[in-house]
Amino acid sequence: MDQRTQVFLLLMFAPFLVLANYQTGGQDVTGLNSLKALWTNTPPSWGTLDPCENGWDGIWCNNTRVTTLTLPNMNLTGTLSGDIQQLAELQILDLSYNKGLTGPLPEEIGSLKKLSSIILVGCSFSGLIPPTIGSLQELVFLSLNSNRFIGKIPTSIGNLSKLYWLDLADNDLDGLIPVSDGGEPGLDMLSHCKHFHLGMNKLSGPIPSKLFSSNMSLIHV
Repeated sequence: MDQRTQVFLLLMFAPFLVLANYQTGGQDVTGLNSLKALWTNTPPSWGTLDPCENGWDGIWCNNTRVTTLTLPNMNLTGTLSGDIQQLAELQILDLSYNKGLTGPLPEEIGSLKKLSSIILVGCSFSGLIPPTIGSLQELVFLSLNSNRFIGKIPTSIGNLSKLYWLDLADNDLDGLIPVSDGGEPGLDMLSHCKHFHLGMNKLSGPIPSKLFSSNMSLIHV
């Protein structure tokens, strides 16, 4: 085999060789690097080494897949990329108290079907809460309070049958509190939810009488 052929083959297969050296799944590496490219002040450990094998700060893994991303109060700045959908095994997302995180919450977050907790309190996310969040059937904890979200509360949140904690307080949400109507879901369907926090918004109209049913065991409203 001549030298030019060797060089050609090396270049052609180099991406696969790099991925083979990673303990973390290649899809997760792509997702994390996309986030890193959009953020400043990421931990020093977020470098060229492997996220799972070398223990990036805030990253927890099960075998080769990232299951937890938690970087609260790290002074992160930037936006949340739609490439977060690459972290298909993610169960916990906590970026709370990073005021420098801005922009919309990407609709691709609805692709993370194993998410049980989304904790984004005290950031500066804005725009509409994506309706796709209602497809996260494993979600137990949803904390989007103290951001800059606008518009109506998505009716699709009513589909989150396992939800225990809902906190949308201290935003700029407006309109009525959604309740189910015919085939349309609403917050009255959250029979397992024990914490409702909707204050400090621009919501209008009366509190719907059907919002809280006898099936609920509310702790805090």
